[in-house]
Amino acid sequence: MSSLSRELVFLILQFLDEEKFKETVHKLEQESGFFFNMKYFEDEVHNGNWDEVEKYLSGFTKVDDNRYSMKIFFEIRKQKYLEALDKHDRPKAVEILVKDLKVFSTFNEELFKEITQLLTLENFRENEQLSKYGDTKSARAIMLVELKKLIEANPLFRDKLQFPTLRNSRLRTLINQSLNWQHQLCKNPRPNPDIKTLFVDHSCRLPNDARAPSPVNNPLLGSLPKAGGFPPLGAHGPFQPTPTPVPTPLAGWMSSPSSVPHPAVSGGAIALGAPSIQALKHPRTPPTNSAADYPSGDSDHVSKRTRPMGISDEVSLGVNMLPMTFPGQAHGHNQTFKAPDDLPKAVARTLSQGSSPMSMDFHPIKQTLLLVGTNVGDIGLWEVGSRERLVQKTFKVWDLSKCSMPLQAALVKEPVVSVNRVIWSPDGALFGVAYSRHIVQLYSYHGGEDMRQHLEIDAHVGGVNDIAFSTPNKQLCVTTCGDDKTIKVWDAATGVKRHTFEGHEAPVYSICPHYKENIQFIFSTALDGKIKAWLYDNMGSRVDYEAPGRWCTTMAYSADGTRLFSCGTSKDGESFIVEWNESEGAVKRTYQGFHKRSLGVVQFDTTKNRYLAAGDDFSIKFWDMDNTQLLTAIDAEGGLQASPRIRFNKEGSLLAVSANDNMIKVMANSDGLRLLHTVENLSSESSKPAINSIPVAERPASVVSIPGMNGDSRNMVDVKPVITEESNDKSKVWKLTEVGEPSQCRSLRLPENMRVTKISRLIFTNSGNAILALASNAIHLLWKWQRNERNATGKATASLPPQPWQPASGILMTNDVAETNPEEAVPCFALSKNDSYVMSASGGKISLFNMMTFKTMATFMPPPPAATFLAFHPQDNNIIAIGMDDSTIQIYNVRVDEVKSKLKGHSKRITGLAFSNVLNVLVSSGADAQLCVWNTDGWEKQKSKVLQIPQGRSTAALSDTRVQFHQDQVHFLVVHETQLAIYETTKLECMKQWPVRESSAPITHATFSCDSQLIYTSFMDATICVFSSANLRLRCRVNPSAYLPASLSNSNVHPLVIAAHPQESNMFAVGLSDGGVHIFEPLESEGKWGVAPPPENGSASAVTTAPSVGGSASDQPQR
Repeated sequence: MSSLSRELVFLILQFLDEEKFKETVHKLEQESGFFFNMKYFEDEVHNGNWDEVEKYLSGFTKVDDNRYSMKIFFEIRKQKYLEALDKHDRPKAVEILVKDLKVFSTFNEELFKEITQLLTLENFRENEQLSKYGDTKSARAIMLVELKKLIEANPLFRDKLQFPTLRNSRLRTLINQSLNWQHQLCKNPRPNPDIKTLFVDHSCRLPNDARAPSPVNNPLLGSLPKAGGFPPLGAHGPFQPTPTPVPTPLAGWMSSPSSVPHPAVSGGAIALGAPSIQALKHPRTPPTNSAADYPSGDSDHVSKRTRPMGISDEVSLGVNMLPMTFPGQAHGHNQTFKAPDDLPKAVARTLSQGSSPMSMDFHPIKQTLLLVGTNVGDIGLWEVGSRERLVQKTFKVWDLSKCSMPLQAALVKEPVVSVNRVIWSPDGALFGVAYSRHIVQLYSYHGGEDMRQHLEIDAHVGGVNDIAFSTPNKQLCVTTCGDDKTIKVWDAATGVKRHTFEGHEAPVYSICPHYKENIQFIFSTALDGKIKAWLYDNMGSRVDYEAPGRWCTTMAYSADGTRLFSCGTSKDGESFIVEWNESEGAVKRTYQGFHKRSLGVVQFDTTKNRYLAAGDDFSIKFWDMDNTQLLTAIDAEGGLQASPRIRFNKEGSLLAVSANDNMIKVMANSDGLRLLHTVENLSSESSKPAINSIPVAERPASVVSIPGMNGDSRNMVDVKPVITEESNDKSKVWKLTEVGEPSQCRSLRLPENMRVTKISRLIFTNSGNAILALASNAIHLLWKWQRNERNATGKATASLPPQPWQPASGILMTNDVAETNPEEAVPCFALSKNDSYVMSASGGKISLFNMMTFKTMATFMPPPPAATFLAFHPQDNNIIAIGMDDSTIQIYNVRVDEVKSKLKGHSKRITGLAFSNVLNVLVSSGADAQLCVWNTDGWEKQKSKVLQIPQGRSTAALSDTRVQFHQDQVHFLVVHETQLAIYETTKLECMKQWPVRESSAPITHATFSCDSQLIYTSFMDATICVFSSANLRLRCRVNPSAYLPASLSNSNVHPLVIAAHPQESNMFAVGLSDGGVHIFEPLESEGKWGVAPPPENGSASAVTTAPSVGGSASDQPQR
């Protein structure tokens, strides 16, 4: 069918819908196959009209078209079967089994048998996998979430899920234009023609000299929409009616056609259990929305559908995991914590600023560093952990001679200047201050009290109301807005103005730069309530909306950038927080719970991709993003302002709140209290070296995601370093701590339920309650600690043994081994952030396993070449860096099963990969002892360097080199059999090195502790050493006699791999060459592994040498 014929079908569909021919319109949708009406499909599923559901689907796909289609039909028929069983209608259930489900037996006979056995149960919920099946309504809703994901992922539905954006009554308009054109061709056109038929061309039969009427003032077929008018958002609009009409979709102008057309959703193994409720975590539309079948609009911009993007932190790869949760449990969240316990609600610090705080911002990396701007122009910088004010600056113009005359006049007239906004740059190297008089000042920050003047910009006439950092064209810029009704973009390095955006008719109150799919844009709000959006092209505003409240409004995205919120207060004191649907430009949900008349402009913030917070009515109010009802309100022990200013730190563990009497209260949750306690103790330990002793560009330590040696990526918010007082008395002689007896530490060999030859890879789960091993025979082993009276947290511990864990089916997670000998292969694996799946290879294809069921979800990339290392991209779980045995690195997109880039720079197999989400680079290492740094934007190689092998040392032809980033994401650890080294990434410069002596046993593996303060290192002679990462000096040595039985003391048993616990900084585990796994912790009376060596006198040497690790000599460096 031609393109125009296709478009005609869409016009007919719109006409039928407007004329309420409901059955006909859906019949045409099905028969044409041009538009899949998701709203209609949802309604039919909710109503259980299964025959109509399958009939409608049949216009777009058949059961055996592809794996997505197969799974769609299976889920529908399985639900129909379970409903029949639930009604005890066994004849109907048998009919469905034989007629509808039998077809799937050829693909999974075992599953079909299991489904058949449900007929023998009085209640199918007796089956363990269906034990949490709820009622029919909730089960349909959960299934529908999975079906929508499968449909969106199915290539057969591509370009069929979005109805084109049309003006109202477009077909009528075209006919009207045709009739007017016909009328103008009449030889003697009549002024008021009488149109009685469309079957023949129009012609005026009676002579008349009047001019033909225009289509605008003489609509021949009834009323038509006015040019430029707004479409109604009622029954035919895409979302609920909103207070103001919305002309164009928010995302339409900012989205580019994605090269990735659909999200990664499992089209693989169909399963008995219902779809996981985790998919409901962030519903795209509220259940009360009356979504339309045919959106219409007057804009010429094409509305582009916003779709979920593949694997997320919360949602596994669309797998039908059998253990499930159903609605009614914590607003549909499948979370392991209760909402109020995760909020920072305890007052941990009270700071006296001296003047009233107007704006606050936590440092993005050093998350206890708080920047404050006040009503008299003061700037304060606080180390919240130690309660120390590092810097206090009063307002002054740096160079009055360069200021404009209006600014000089304004300062003379009103010398008191207020801070309107303070904000850090994304890397924390700069911060900006927007003042109430013309001025923007930028400071560079170099750690501690070192704050330097960087740029002063006379930015706006009147007040500068907001400031933000952005990176158009990958160049750091500062965006400002002001009373002069403009938005301006400045080069952050030079202060040169790059863009000026004009179009607001009132002072611009706030800005919100953002990017999606590499499209950079800025939202702005003005005091007349208008919201506009701008691209960096000086082509004017792309949208024009009115915000609820129509006065002071700010906008913010969730931390992952997927959800847009705004908070506003009207002149009458009425406040609103709403979530926007970017695809349609409509308010998606409005949150309830504000005081009827707020006593000031309400400020808000978001955190954890889950919570909203606002200062209102002398308290802090919290909402769950997915629930419009108020979650809780906290008064912070009283004394708050009527509408307090609030600001979360990056991880949401701390919340700064302005209070009366020029005070700031810092609220904390349990993670925040631990963080503050750690900083407080560190500040009092002058003898304890920190990573900043490495002479590099000063960057404060961070609490961020740390990719591990095994390709995992962890969030460090739960790190709990054990800090105890270390003596500062230099009169005491420091001595290396030796652990030589089992009684001198807590160690535990994990119970074995099968014999394996050796442990090749080892990792703790991100939750900290289990440990996963990959054995050399390609089998995965999983141990879980149980929560009980002796272990209230259920976390890993060396004091209690865990249980080997397998699903009830008894299957094993076994890698594909192709035709290779797995004992000779190079194994690798990577664990997802939410512990729901593991990606693994042992010389054959890469396998993706469901961690709950142990089932293989997918296999891909058969050798040759074989995968030798796996690492997830820190910002996108769909992107995986795969090191290969042919020396290449393949950047693979799981979602579309496609290699996006192939990186070449090594000469031997890849043995290590690590991402930095601060520097946006990938560091690789190979068996060629070479290090390479790759830019993750274009995947170009930036630098490379060959590892310097210590003099006199010989190394194997293929010796593994591992890399792992420090938690500051700037330095990284290099592990080679001959050395440990710390490198600075941007210069690829070795800052510290610990070489292994020629006579000593080689290193087998090493890893940072979860807080990056320690390095756990294993050796070929079975010794385990603990180093201080700050100076690579040995602080504790665990000898083989402390954990190996006497029968093995003279054998060749030794650790092959070592893993650090994700939250307990003094816990680690080793995998042994005899197949055993040991967990280690220091004695509770000690609390840590030895004492850090005292700092050396004089300048630090870049190389620290040590005696044989198996010996007992002191660890004094040799010059």
